[in-house]
Amino acid sequence: MEDFSLTVHRSPFIVKEMIKLEIVTPERRVFDETVDSVTVPTATGEVGILPNHAPLISSLKPGILSYSNKGVSEKMVVSGGFVEVSTNTVSVLTDVAERAQEIDVEAARSERDEAQRVLGAAFSGTEEEFEAEKERLERAQARLQLAGR
Repeated sequence: MEDFSLTVHRSPFIVKEMIKLEIVTPERRVFDETVDSVTVPTATGEVGILPNHAPLISSLKPGILSYSNKGVSEKMVVSGGFVEVSTNTVSVLTDVAERAQEIDVEAARSERDEAQRVLGAAFSGTEEEFEAEKERLERAQARLQLAGR
């Protein structure tokens, strides 16, 4: 009887797929490197992105974006804008992108307190004004969370 078994030769070099992460604000390119994974706060909840993720376009909500590379995780606050995922590239176009060390904690507390005051009172503005105050509160809370305060 003949042996038709297949011999598989494995390369000693394993190529790990990576994601190109670009984070851009109107003022500057904040980040442009390859990473292992990304988590972004979208309007419908947090989205975890790994290599070969399906194409996606979503609006961002204020929150903490995280990414990891070689076992090291980094975080930053993002607020407003969009995320696009296509062919192992994640492009984040955002109004705000701050690392923990860039956050002015006193300013974030003041912004949070003012937004809570405005939203806690009998709000008489438009729906757009209400949503803007709510986003301001969420951004301040995310900044304080990332800063550990």
